Amino acid sequence: MIEEIIKAGRYLGQSMRLMCGLPEYDTYVAHREVTHPGEPMMTYEEFFRERQEARYGGAGKRGGCC
Repeated sequence: MIEEIIKAGRYLGQSMRLMCGLPEYDTYVAHREVTHPGEPMMTYEEFFRERQEARYGGAGKRGGCC
């Protein structure tokens, strides 16, 4: 029972971070280690910049309401 509550809390926390647009670097690192071992991995700064550009648009892309 307690394990289920802990798991639900983790999912809730992850959902809240995603709704606010906060990237999940630890999740990215874990995914890369499992599915792409030995391949280059973005630094936190690179990952954050890439996620921001994906969400809000990068150079040459116009996004948002204005």
